[in-house]
Amino acid sequence: MSVEVERKFVCDAGMWKRLEEIGAVCIGQREIHDQYFDTPDFELTLRDTWLRKREDSWELKCPPAVGKTQETSGEGLEEASLCSRYKEITSLPEIQSRVKEVLKHCAGGSLNADPLPGPLVTVGQVSHEEPGGPEGVGDPWPGELNLRCFAEFTTARRSFTLQEEGVQIDLDQADFGYTVGEIEVLVQEGEEVGSALEKIERAARRLGLTRNLRVEGKMDVYLQRFCPEHYVKLQRAHVL
Repeated sequence: MSVEVERKFVCDAGMWKRLEEIGAVCIGQREIHDQYFDTPDFELTLRDTWLRKREDSWELKCPPAVGKTQETSGEGLEEASLCSRYKEITSLPEIQSRVKEVLKHCAGGSLNADPLPGPLVTVGQVSHEEPGGPEGVGDPWPGELNLRCFAEFTTARRSFTLQEEGVQIDLDQADFGYTVGEIEVLVQEGEEVGSALEKIERAARRLGLTRNLRVEGKMDVYLQRFCPEHYVKLQRAHVL
């Protein structure tokens, strides 16, 4: 199981040229269709747990078991605070088990609630104005856990690698009009993430990202625009 360590950055018009100048190699481009699921009371995301269906595969992103202590110190603390860390689970049985575990421990947990009427999970397009989607046929298990699609969008992604650093850099353009860059390193769960943070910081400096400003991700912007109530609750819970 891997832990994704990632820093987001503003992707300006000169970024492609800077990537070329530092020797980054383009490893491909593709379109990614994502659907995100939660209960009507946001029981997963309020615990910083993100259930996603990417194309035909389910993924779960949740905080790693190991804390952030001893990852870095001194002047590196500010840079480290710009990076997110999520455990990535791709095994469907484990995803289902983890989701059930989270819901079981929620007050008035959804495992004991009656499912909402009608189909909750669909594979069809969801309008950004009305998350939840039209009626359609989808995977049955999320509906059985009272989960619904609250966000759906498509991202055009171009990926680069700095092979000597072991770093991947993604330039993303979401279909709701937001562009962002991501510097990413994957480490195995239980490993010290300090080295990943150092790699990301070196890559950021090579790209000229000298200002230590937090950059919003696609989900931050999506929720602000289309699900403001959800966004406010996540801010109050210090998730976003």
